[in-house]
Amino acid sequence: MSASEALLQAREAGVRVRIDGDHLALEASAPPPAEVLDILARYKADILYLLRPADDGWSAEDWREYYEERAGVAEFNGGLSREQAEKRAYDCCVGKWLHLNPVRSAPSRCHHCGKPGGLLFPYLTGDKLRDPWHTWLHQECSSDWHNARKMKAVSVLFEMGISNSNEISNNFGKKT
Repeated sequence: MSASEALLQAREAGVRVRIDGDHLALEASAPPPAEVLDILARYKADILYLLRPADDGWSAEDWREYYEERAGVAEFNGGLSREQAEKRAYDCCVGKWLHLNPVRSAPSRCHHCGKPGGLLFPYLTGDKLRDPWHTWLHQECSSDWHNARKMKAVSVLFEMGISNSNEISNNFGKKT
């Protein structure tokens, strides 16, 4: 069992879990089953980690809700099968993580290989109109850098209990 599975089990038992400082705060309409309390206690440190917002301001629960919302929209409004909807939702999560975690680098050297000079291209990685974030890369480094960023997103999402057994596409939730 993992912390995300413990949270899911608590939710299924009607227990809402949130953080209060370094403690877990539980809310339920009836006393939770002892088994749920034991599991929450066993995974407390990992649950605290999952529920605390990351640098991007999103907690694991936020990501889970975003994933479920995207999957529901794709399935019920988009007419996709559940498997296709989950794939679309996962792509949306990867794209959203990349969007919320931009990389800024100096224009004097390639962010991927670290070498100065040569022709460097600015890749827009943020959405701030007044102060856009750019990552400067050699053209020949851009593909490897983009793949590494995508794998970072996959790794972070996996730690939060969001994964997709299918291969990741390159459309990041865009209609195809």
